[in-house]
Amino acid sequence: MSVLQRALTWAAAIAALLVTFALYQRPDFMIDMADRLWSCF
Repeated sequence: MSVLQRALTWAAAIAALLVTFALYQRPDFMIDMADRLWSCF
């Protein structure tokens, strides 16, 4: 893997983690996701 590909992979992983962290800051989103997950069962 080239240096550019490795850097882009790390950037994508960090961006995904930041988006996930930002969504955890919204309680209404977490309740909605929990309700959706629970409705699958």
